Amino acid sequence: MRLRPVRPAGWWFDGLLLAALVALTVALATDHLFGLDRAVADWAAAHRPTAARWLAMALNLLGQGTPLTLLAAGLGVLLALRLRSVRPVLPPVAAFVLTFFTIGPLKVWTARPAPSAAVKEPFLPAEQTLPLFQHDLPVRFAQSYPSGHVANAIVWYGVLALLLAPLLRSVGRAVPPRLVTVVRVVPPAVVFCTTVYLGWHWFTDSVAGLLLGLLLDRLLHRVPWDDLPLPGRLGPWARPTDQLG
Repeated sequence: MRLRPVRPAGWWFDGLLLAALVALTVALATDHLFGLDRAVADWAAAHRPTAARWLAMALNLLGQGTPLTLLAAGLGVLLALRLRSVRPVLPPVAAFVLTFFTIGPLKVWTARPAPSAAVKEPFLPAEQTLPLFQHDLPVRFAQSYPSGHVANAIVWYGVLALLLAPLLRSVGRAVPPRLVTVVRVVPPAVVFCTTVYLGWHWFTDSVAGLLLGLLLDRLLHRVPWDDLPLPGRLGPWARPTDQLG
C-alpha cells in the first residue's frame, strides 16, 4: 500500500506548514502581531457598508462546516451506491474525524476572542480581544483561533473535489482539471477574505486556519483509499473502485 502523491511532493512541506502554525501561535502567545490584526480589523470595519456586509455574509456560508459535511457525506453515499463499494464514504468519514479532533480542541485550548467581542457580548475592552489563552471567559466567547471556517473550507472542498471527479466519470462525463482546481481554491479563498472582512476572525486566525487546513488536506489526499484493507465481512462492498487513488 503506497501513499498517494501530493503537490508539492514530500513531507518537507507538511513540516513547513506545521512549523509556521506553531511559530504563529507562539508569536501571538507572546503578544506579537497584535498591531497587524488590529490594523486589518479597523480597516475592514471602516469599509463595510451594509450591502457589502450582507454580500460577504452570504458568501461566507461557503465555509459552514455542517452543510459541507452533509454534502460530502451525501456525495460519498451516492457514489458508493453507484460503484457498489463503501470506499467513497471513507474520505468524508476521515475528514470529519480529523477536523473534529484538531480544529475544535485547538480553539478551546488557545481561547482567543473574536474582534466582534468588543462590540457585542461579552463586550470586552478592545485590547482584551487580542490575546490568546483567556480561559477565564466562557468557551463560546473564546473560540476564534484558528478560523474553523477557513480550515473546514479547505478540507471539505478538497474532499468534494476528490469525490466529484469519480462521480462525473461514473455518468460518462469528462472531468476538466480546471474544475477540480476551482472547487479546491475559490471557496476557501472567498471564506478567508469574508471571515476577516466581517470581523468574525482576526487576520492571524484565518492564516492559522489556512495553515491547518492545508496540512489536514495533504494528509487526507495522501491516503490510498482504494488500497486500504477493509473487513472481509463487507464482501463485494469492500472492492476497490479504481477511481479514488
